[in-house]
Amino acid sequence: MQIRQSDDITSKIYQDALSLRKAVFVEEQGVASDLELENETGPVYFVGYLADKPVATARAFEEEAGVWHIQRVAVSRDHRGQGLAKELFAKLEQVAKEYQIKKLTLGAQDQAQGFYLKLGYHVVGAGFMEAGIAHHQMEKLL
Repeated sequence: MQIRQSDDITSKIYQDALSLRKAVFVEEQGVASDLELENETGPVYFVGYLADKPVATARAFEEEAGVWHIQRVAVSRDHRGQGLAKELFAKLEQVAKEYQIKKLTLGAQDQAQGFYLKLGYHVVGAGFMEAGIAHHQMEKLL
């Protein structure tokens, strides 16, 4: 998988990220599009491509000095279970270190916690609801 990144919301990378997010969050999970499309300016967008087709995405923004908050992690339905999200996170962590990021945080959907635990994240705090979906805050030190 080829992974590209951009912080430019006029880029093709950003448009590809939006397309994936719409398919996964809005169409599959029923998240309202206005909730899905918020705080778009500022994050670094990551998109993984297979044969120039976007298949995985995530975004990261510096929540505080040295801390990236990871959001909008999605893999297209046809490409799940192939290790692509793991590959995407390896690249994201590599780039985070280049940006002098020391900690990653994310709000994981409860059904995805196992994936993040395998990547070295741990749960912090009580659960919460976001867009009608149960989540827990998770973090990882780099």
